[in-house]
This record gives sequence, C-alpha cells and structure tokens, in this order.
Amino acid sequence: MKKLVIDVLREALEKKDIKLTENEIEKYLEVPPSTEMGDYAFPCFFLAPKLKKSPEQIALELREHLGKFSKTDFDDIQTSGPYLNFFLNRKAFVLKTVREVLSQKDRYGRSGINKGKRVMIEFSQANTHKAFHVGHIRGTSLGESLSRIFEFCGSKVIRANYQGDTGMHVAKWLWCYEKYHKREKIKREESWIASIYVDAIKRLTSHETLQKQVDEINQKLTYGEDRHLYSLWKKTRQYSLDSLEKIYKDLNTKFDVYFFESEFDKPALKIVDDLLEKKIAKISDGAVIIDLKKYDLGVWVLLRKDKTVLYSTKDILLALKKFQKYKPHKSIYVVGAAQSLHLQQLFKTLELMKVKERGDCDFVPFAEVRLPGKKMSSRTGDNVLYSDFILETIDFTRKRLRKKDGKLSKKQLDDRALKISVAAVKYSMLKQGPNKNIIFKKQDALNFEGDTGPYLLYSYARANSILKKFNRIKNKNKAELKELGQIEFALAKKIHDFSEMVLAAYNSKNPSLIANYSYQLAQLFNEFYHFCPVIGSENEGFRVSLVSSFKQVLQNSLNLLGIETLEVM
Repeated sequence: MKKLVIDVLREALEKKDIKLTENEIEKYLEVPPSTEMGDYAFPCFFLAPKLKKSPEQIALELREHLGKFSKTDFDDIQTSGPYLNFFLNRKAFVLKTVREVLSQKDRYGRSGINKGKRVMIEFSQANTHKAFHVGHIRGTSLGESLSRIFEFCGSKVIRANYQGDTGMHVAKWLWCYEKYHKREKIKREESWIASIYVDAIKRLTSHETLQKQVDEINQKLTYGEDRHLYSLWKKTRQYSLDSLEKIYKDLNTKFDVYFFESEFDKPALKIVDDLLEKKIAKISDGAVIIDLKKYDLGVWVLLRKDKTVLYSTKDILLALKKFQKYKPHKSIYVVGAAQSLHLQQLFKTLELMKVKERGDCDFVPFAEVRLPGKKMSSRTGDNVLYSDFILETIDFTRKRLRKKDGKLSKKQLDDRALKISVAAVKYSMLKQGPNKNIIFKKQDALNFEGDTGPYLLYSYARANSILKKFNRIKNKNKAELKELGQIEFALAKKIHDFSEMVLAAYNSKNPSLIANYSYQLAQLFNEFYHFCPVIGSENEGFRVSLVSSFKQVLQNSLNLLGIETLEVM
C-alpha cells in the first residue's frame, strides 16, 4: 500500500515540477505516531527552500493537485500543518492483502528484481580436522538464508563451500596423531577429531621447537612426498567431511559446489610465477608478496620462504575457477569479519590481473560468536561443539514435548525435537545483524519463550490449530468483513509488509530483517488471537482467512531463514 501512496505523491510533485524517484519519496514518507493522524504522512519541510514557500502552503497545494482520489484506495487525504496525511480505505486494503496471500501462497513476497542473474554464494567454509562449533552455525545459517533470499528475488543461486582440507592446521593434526595418538582408533566423531587438534595446539604452545616437525609434514603434504602421510590424510579428511555433512543436513543446508583447498596446492605455485612475470608480485626477503600499500591495503603474502603457499594464492585460483567454470554475474563471500582485509586484497589483485571473465565480487562479513567473557576458538578448545550442543538441546526439547503430549511416538518426538532445536539455534544466530558480535549463552538459546525460534514455531502451530478446528465445523460463516478492528488491521498491514521486508533484506544482504519481521508478525498474531475470537464470531469467515494468510506468510518468512515449520508442536 505504501507503493500506492508513493505513486500518488510522485504524480502530485511532478505537477509542481519536482521529480523524485520512488526511493527518494520513500525516505521522506513517515508512519504517524497515532492512527488518528493517518496511515502515512509526507512532510513538506525539505521542499520549502526549492519552492520558496512555507511547508504548510506546499502541503495545501499538493493536496489540491491530488484532485479526486480513489475511495477504493483512500478514505481521505488531509493536511495537518506541513504534513500531508493519507488515510487508507482499510477494509479494501485488508481484503486485497488477504486475497493476494491466499492466491499466491508460497510465491507471496517474491520479486523478479534479480531475475535470471547467476549468483554464487560461498559460505560455511568449515575446515576438516577441526571442530564445528556453534560459531560456525552463524556463517552457515547466514549463507543459506542469503541464498534463499536471493532465489526469492529471482536469482539463480549457486551455493558453494570452500573447505580447508590441507594446510598448517591439517599438518598439526597429522603430526599430533602420529606422535601421540597412533594407538587410538580413528573415529568419525567430530568431538574426537577436534580433540586431536586441540591437543596439538597445547603441545606446540608448550614446546615451540616442535613446530619444525609440523613444517616438515606440511611440506610433504604440499608436494605429495609421503604415501603413508597421504593415506592417513585422505582417510581422516573423509571422516571429517562425513561428520560435516550430517551437520549440514541438520541445519537444512545444501551445497551445489564443493571446492577444496587441496585442489589448489600445486596449481598455486604456477599462479605465483605468473604474477611475478607480470610484475604484479615481487620477491621480498625470500617470500613472494603483492605490495598494495598505495591502495591502503597493506602487503599481501602469496608464498612463504619455505615455498609453501598461503590462503591468498589459493583464493586467487578459486576466484578464477569460479568465473571460468560457473560464470556468475555476482560472487558473494560470506566470511568472518576478520577476513575483510584479505578479501579486499583479493578483489584488488583480481582487478590488477585484468581478469576478463571476472564478475562482480562482494563479501558479507559477520562478527564473532563469543562465549561470555572470552573468544570462541577451535585452537584452544574454548568453544561449544555443535554435536554436543544440539544433543543437549534435543534432550531438553524432548522433555518439554513429553510433558505436553505423552502419546508421541519415538520418531515423532525425535523429529519435532530436532526441528525445534535447530530453529532455536539458527534463529538465535540470524536475529542479530551480521555486524554485531553475539555473546552465546546456552541458557538463552534453550529458552523457548519470547524472541526465539520455538516461539515462532508455536505461533505457526497455533494458527494451524485454528484452521483445523474451522475445517471440522459444518456450518461456517461467510468470509465477509462486517467490522474491522484495529488489531485485525495491524496484523493485515504487517502481513502486507512482507514483500517490502524481503527487498530490504535482499538489498542490504541482512537476513536479520526477516528474522525480526517474523517475530513482530508472530507477536501481532498472538495479540489478535488473544483479543479476537475466530471460531463462532460474526467475522468468522474473514478472520479464518486472516489466520490462513498469517500462517502462509510466517511460513514464507521462516523458509527464508532456513527454518522448517511444524503443523503441531
């Protein structure tokens, strides 16, 4: 409905020889503090200098230029001092919104703003031989949500996962296992794999001289000089990948393309030679670097003194492979904020290389997930393992569900507990803007009241319960609207705002807008549920349609967050 107000205003402004875009008008448009002042208000202060008239006079003249407005769309358009106030025809607006939702269903809110454009979104990037802790859930959930939002806006999304399956962290793991844990049976368990890496860090920290042994292993891995080492790496790598796939399945996440760091070890040496030949890179103190100081991007190291490659060189090759093989119009990296400079250096290097196939590169940095009082780290073991946490959450949820319904089968109990638990942890990560640090407290994530994922699932299930009850009634009232209450209008307006919120999340690459919208929508529905009886009321038919619209839009919204709904809690 805001679009209609904008169109009416733009037409009136053009008559005053003032041309403003939709976005410019939208920036000035306000929602009055009271409904008695209208549904939208347009202030005229900023026009005074240009028109050399008082804002009050401008408001009156704009109202005159509006002429006869459609009673189908507006009950009235008034002036109040320097403001032009728009009063919607609320009944028409609400009925139109409900009709659109019920006819479009899961397509409601979709946009063709990026129709047909290929977008590669790289996210998660979990390393093998390390822990997948709750901090990793943030990047994984953010990337999956962005992928869904971009698809909802017409993009052809390619989900990519670039996993660190080689490098110094793997060398440390292999060294520690061979030297101190060789008698232990290799397990597919994430917690066991993570424990070896943590032990390696502790030993190396206590005895720095041992790092030379790790360096030797890293060189052998890079150049494939040791068959036994290669065999051990291959086996443990696969076990790590298997454990990660189980986690991705839990998190309702999928990937179309997998890239592995090990693919780029040897080709990376050639790209270093090419960059030296083109004088983009140079040798400095035995290492190969790119000097980007004149771009305020510091120095980017490509090759260590011992001739082993770094992430930088491999990322150049990864970018080239993305563009040459998949030809995306846009390539988006979802990365920890600490990697921001690294990606700026990468993008500048690709620019200096004058890569013809290069599409538009961008990145979405996300802040850290911290434990109370300290940073979460796979190196030190100061973290909460996903595998441990999700089991704890599922057990907590099972107990709550059992109290509510003791007749649930084990399969029903397990399925619901997993979906509710995943909703709890994913929502706790997505409701915060990507640029804000999250202090992760298990007791908060396990709280199923208030601004939480389970609260949203309960709201959805409550709406479904009303609809099931209505469908069992033989004598149903017609879907006519006799009288529209303020709460009904507020709920319908929030439902209508979904399309606008999707576009805002798309433009800002910020799923927290969708998450916060979902919570506000659920709050309004529960307020409506409390004050407006549905079954048996005079407005029964209309209210059932409104409940059905709410249920559909909440489902659409949660789907964009990668959260599955439950018909029954």
